[in-house]
Amino acid sequence: MSSRTVYRLLEEAVSAYGAAPALYEPIPGPEGTTYQTYNWTEYKQAVEEVAVGLRARGISKGDVVAIISETRLEFYLADLGIMTCGGLAAAMYTSYPPREQVRTLKACDARAVFVENPELLRKLRTAAEGSLDVQFFLFQGEAEDAITMERLRQAGASALSEDAELLPRMCGEVAPSDYAILYMTSGATGEPKMALVTHHSIVANLDMGPNAVPLSPDHVSITFLPSAHITQRIAMELLPIRCGMPVYFSEGLSKLPHELKRIQPTFFVAPPRVWERIYSSICTEIRKRGPFTRKLFYGALGLGLEASKLRQQRKPIPAWMGTALRAADRLVFQKIRERFGGRLELPISGSAPLPKDLADFYSAIGMPIFEGYGLTEGGIVCLNPLDHVKSGSIGVPFTGVEFKIAEDGELLIRSASLFSGYYKDPGSTASVLRDGWLHTGDVAERDSEGYYYITGRKKDLLVASNGKKIFPARIENMFKMEPIFNQVYLLGDRMPYVAAIFTLNATAAEALKGMENYRGKPVEEVVQAPVVTEEIKKAVARVNRQLAPFEQVRRYHLLNREFTIADGELTPTMKLRRAKILENHRNIVQALFAGKEEWA
Repeated sequence: MSSRTVYRLLEEAVSAYGAAPALYEPIPGPEGTTYQTYNWTEYKQAVEEVAVGLRARGISKGDVVAIISETRLEFYLADLGIMTCGGLAAAMYTSYPPREQVRTLKACDARAVFVENPELLRKLRTAAEGSLDVQFFLFQGEAEDAITMERLRQAGASALSEDAELLPRMCGEVAPSDYAILYMTSGATGEPKMALVTHHSIVANLDMGPNAVPLSPDHVSITFLPSAHITQRIAMELLPIRCGMPVYFSEGLSKLPHELKRIQPTFFVAPPRVWERIYSSICTEIRKRGPFTRKLFYGALGLGLEASKLRQQRKPIPAWMGTALRAADRLVFQKIRERFGGRLELPISGSAPLPKDLADFYSAIGMPIFEGYGLTEGGIVCLNPLDHVKSGSIGVPFTGVEFKIAEDGELLIRSASLFSGYYKDPGSTASVLRDGWLHTGDVAERDSEGYYYITGRKKDLLVASNGKKIFPARIENMFKMEPIFNQVYLLGDRMPYVAAIFTLNATAAEALKGMENYRGKPVEEVVQAPVVTEEIKKAVARVNRQLAPFEQVRRYHLLNREFTIADGELTPTMKLRRAKILENHRNIVQALFAGKEEWA
């Protein structure tokens, strides 16, 4: 077992990188955004002040301290401070309703809570109705009976100056085998669970990183994902410490396109949803251009796709194609890559399967996306090799990670990065951790070169009335490659055919020829436009031609709103909660299968 804790990684970073930049905090101003820079020494000092400040406030080893905040500088300081003082850092999704957050705080026995701002704290207290017995700390602003981050750090700094041995004693109490993080899973297939992860598991996972993604202080990234998610926590908060990479904090998703151009990241981690939206916006823009531009774009794309196919097959690119590709790159592809700043070397996709067609598109424009795989209970364990990407695959396991495919196709994992179990839930723990193997619930395949492919979730499997098995995620991803669609929900378990509920990409719909009178109108009107109806029909036909007959969508419904977190239809990471969608739209589903008595 590694003898290092998470705090020890921060010490190593200070020894190696010292005064080099570590964190860039945005400071909005009337003349634009500037950044306050924290070097590695300052970063470590701030973490120590938080850790000692928490200990002074009665937080002991083994106590759970929650964080309810968007990703920001203070989150990083609090998260590492909690772990340094021996506590369990339990980050929660801000998108959950306050009542649900209160319920979770009680379930995890939180002793204290870091809250982003007074407004969020007010909502939390209102929902709790006096039933929460916790200390509150505020990242921003002030509120009654809440300690500001500044005051907490001042208390820590004062205690450190009075007792030089306080920090070493506190850190000496924390062992690699102690719990460091209590992950709140998003609960895509049921009630959210709380996963316990030790310092050892985290450090073991981080030690796998440099071999797969050789980051250094010369790289730079921008972070915007929710810190409650393992992809953000490991890849964008803790791995940069292990590799000395500086990180910028985003001001928000709406400003991200401008930030990418300004910061010019070399390393960028995003879920498929972000890559899909950028692709969709490109397609919508091209549709508005003249015939020459459209012909140039699609001609270049066709050439790029063919070249990408040859590369993935490890075949040489003919000389004539190489010459044509250089022209296509100069005229088309380079302009698309400049949306990401123009320096992006390591575009990473995680948190959900990346549609193969989408991966092919980015590979064609000269920016292959390195899709990986991880899960709360297992850590980040797999990535496409940087020298050879295969679209649609999650790559190969990291050194030190074992994969095995069970008889029913389920992917099993054995690794030092596995979690220890679910908090106060031995039954659920025993159901996924058996004989040292983590049963992921994902169905996978392996090719002859050792690359793995996720084909679906065991719990999401549809079995048609004729016995044919259908994994909806693959088909839903194919539909999402059509710009007209925003979200897709496939259904048809125990039915003679497959049906779907779609939500509309209003921006793409309004860009269609003949939609001029609908621009700016409510989505309820846009979905009923004859032009939209016809485009949906064509899009369904295009996807169906790529599917086996038993997989093809025979009936569908276009919803006049999106699936939402507030309605319980999405997790905070934007995964579909299928049971809730079925419950909320039962009348629509019944109409799609009208007269089919076997539906229940």
